[in-house]
Amino acid sequence: MGFKLRTKGKYKGAEKFVGRMKKVQEKAKVVLTKAQEDMKRYADRYRANAVEYKVGDLVLLSTKDLKWQMVR
Repeated sequence: MGFKLRTKGKYKGAEKFVGRMKKVQEKAKVVLTKAQEDMKRYADRYRANAVEYKVGDLVLLSTKDLKWQMVR
């Protein structure tokens, strides 16, 4: 992934631009990885372990959001 210089050309400006874009991409990748790690660490701090249910366990269900239809 990223920029690849296919052949050496006579346009020094284009080579400089590609070099700058490679550096920008590398820096962005590092910054995004750090941000992702920070967000995960923050989210994990408040995350509780999920309850594991087994077949046969009794549970209470809310019908608050169910739409009922009467069948005649």
